[in-house]
Amino acid sequence: MAKYPIYIELGGKRVVVIGAGSVASRKVAVLCQAGAKVLVVAKEIQAEFAERCKDLDLEIIEGEYSKEYLAGAVMVMAATNVSELNTRIYTDCNELNVICNVVDVPELCDFYVPAKIERGPLQIAIGTNGTSPAYSAKLRRQLESMFTETHGQFVAEMGIVRKRVIEEIADGGKRKKIFEALVTDESFDCFVNNGAEAWRVYAEKLVVENS
Repeated sequence: MAKYPIYIELGGKRVVVIGAGSVASRKVAVLCQAGAKVLVVAKEIQAEFAERCKDLDLEIIEGEYSKEYLAGAVMVMAATNVSELNTRIYTDCNELNVICNVVDVPELCDFYVPAKIERGPLQIAIGTNGTSPAYSAKLRRQLESMFTETHGQFVAEMGIVRKRVIEEIADGGKRKKIFEALVTDESFDCFVNNGAEAWRVYAEKLVVENS
């Protein structure tokens, strides 16, 4: 069954990661970037993890896994190489109604982490429902050359205009018409060729014409 794709707000929320190897270090870095309160539980902290995560704001418990560490978590990631432990973690999460991802074990995942491209506020997530993460990564590499920092800057400018339009124009139909005009290829080309300041003038004209 296909998973339901969402972007989840993790700021200030507790996320537990079991394991402290190279894979866990990548997961933890992204979680901390998203503002999560990360707890790492592992019998051994590997050197790569310690180096990569040394400056991150997280809590580390060096010892045996225990179900009690899951209390209050909104999400759990298991990144151990012990299948019995991974199964136990997944079972514990189900009992506590906490969503869980066991790395590289799709049948023990309530969610998958997509390959992702970030260009400022623009994020493009690519997933294969857990069937081929390698292909997701391949597509990400291809799309990285197509979507540049300029796309992210354009989206940021769009956000400013969108906020103003929502505040000033009550008619939903007119707002929709304005937003559609602002995201055309012509609009983007204006931004690319003439810069943000000129695009703001262009956008203002579109707002007036479609109000």
